[in-house]
Amino acid sequence: MIWKWCETESAEGYVTSLTIANLIYVMRKELNPNKIEEILQKLKLIFGLTDLCVSDITNAAEMKWDDFEDAVHCAIAERIHADCIITRNVRDFRRSSVSAYTPAEYLAKIESLQMTEEGENDNER
Repeated sequence: MIWKWCETESAEGYVTSLTIANLIYVMRKELNPNKIEEILQKLKLIFGLTDLCVSDITNAAEMKWDDFEDAVHCAIAERIHADCIITRNVRDFRRSSVSAYTPAEYLAKIESLQMTEEGENDNER
């Protein structure tokens, strides 16, 4: 559902260049370069890609998290002023200044907000 929101431009979603590098590393084991390029082009149509800056690495190192890669994602999210981080492992982001949600948690949050808005609209009538 989150993917679809980004695809239909109902929401803005970003993927870090670190994630792209990891995806390519995994895909190279199973796919040829042309197929990988095709997938990346499709991803770029749906999601914004964020670069990885030296300041992200520096900020992540200063966080002193156990999982450096997660700290890098947090540093990037802070830099681009992301509203939240969607991840399967929110536990690793408990010290993040950007709220982290599992996909299910985020969907429940959006659903709750929509229900609240609908209730407010009903009260205005």
